[in-house]
Amino acid sequence: MNIKFRLIILNFLQFFLWGAWLISFGGYMIVTLKFTGVQVGSVYAGIGLASIFMPALLGIVADRWINVEKVLGACHVIGAGLLLWASTVTDYGTLYFVMLFNLMVYMPTIALANSVSYAILEKNNYDIVKTFPPIRVWGTIGFIAAMWLVDALHWTLSANQLYVSATAALVLGIYSFTLPACPPVKSNEKKSLASSLGLDAFVLFKRRKMVIFFIFAMFLGAALQITNLFGGTFLDDFKNVYPDSFGVKHPNVLLSISQISETLFILTIPFFLRKFGIKKVMLMSIFAWVLRFGLFGIGNPGDGLYLLVISMVVYGMAFDFFNISGSLFVEREAEPKIRSSAQGLFMLMTNGIGAFFGGMISGWVVDHFTTNGVRDWQSIWFSFAAYALVLGITFPFIFRYKHDPTMVAEVKH
Repeated sequence: MNIKFRLIILNFLQFFLWGAWLISFGGYMIVTLKFTGVQVGSVYAGIGLASIFMPALLGIVADRWINVEKVLGACHVIGAGLLLWASTVTDYGTLYFVMLFNLMVYMPTIALANSVSYAILEKNNYDIVKTFPPIRVWGTIGFIAAMWLVDALHWTLSANQLYVSATAALVLGIYSFTLPACPPVKSNEKKSLASSLGLDAFVLFKRRKMVIFFIFAMFLGAALQITNLFGGTFLDDFKNVYPDSFGVKHPNVLLSISQISETLFILTIPFFLRKFGIKKVMLMSIFAWVLRFGLFGIGNPGDGLYLLVISMVVYGMAFDFFNISGSLFVEREAEPKIRSSAQGLFMLMTNGIGAFFGGMISGWVVDHFTTNGVRDWQSIWFSFAAYALVLGITFPFIFRYKHDPTMVAEVKH
């Protein structure tokens, strides 16, 4: 089988199993299991908690002792078992820990899958920069396909979504063991534990500009998962007002427009960076988050459906312009010897600490605006929009950075 096709299967399944539950699981917990907003937020906060230390720890294992494809396969097989267990659990305490353990073995696989792809492409003499992006885009396609499948089967509020994810995880786990061997790279260079964990990058905090950047990265990271947590629940709460509307009947399909938009906005980043510079591009991202939440606040699945669709489209700019442009900024500012560690630090601040607090605080906000089981969604979404607006107003005054046209050369690929 063509090696690129094998890696396409890897990336497709890697995100298919995540897309099967990430967007709809919040709705299942709130509507079916009757969990509170804080409880749902804490489960999703596990994404941040797991991202803080597990990718680094398993990265050390793959770098030093065990073939990366074997670590990848083991994680997915264990994850499949945990997802099956989670499908049988209905109490918050048990489900929290089962899903936390699942995230602890899943979150590292995102980086491990990239490592496997890079190693195999390099071994087969492919240009990684040119070859990998068209392969990786199948991950997003897999994520969308899983959302649509769960929606088509009407399992968005059912534990059956976890069966879909578990099946994909088991298949991917077994498949990973059949991939070409990617053994640890032997090196005479002795790395300290701090270096292996990516702590070298903390030297960047000696620079005021980088301190401010990473603080804002953390604050923006808190916004990344909010609509994933509560988007499905928000649409389901309109079932008595617009029972026959598309958004109520097919919430995952409507929400998947966000992921489709994400794939399209990636292509526009080089133009926007060249034209406006990284500071303005990130500012666009922040105000796109204001629109994202604000449009949710005034939209509905009935006569306001077009507002929700616009919000889905805006999500592509909000997500990509921050994540990718921020990554490029870190790449440019960090010294070559700590670039990998610096990228890890960026992920720690956004998908780790930021996502953890975002999950916890957003759950509290939802509960705060819930009375006798009725959620005041307009106040909820406007609160999130106001949060993003404060970031947007303060960012340009605090973060000082002058656009350098040479940045374009770094994003042409």
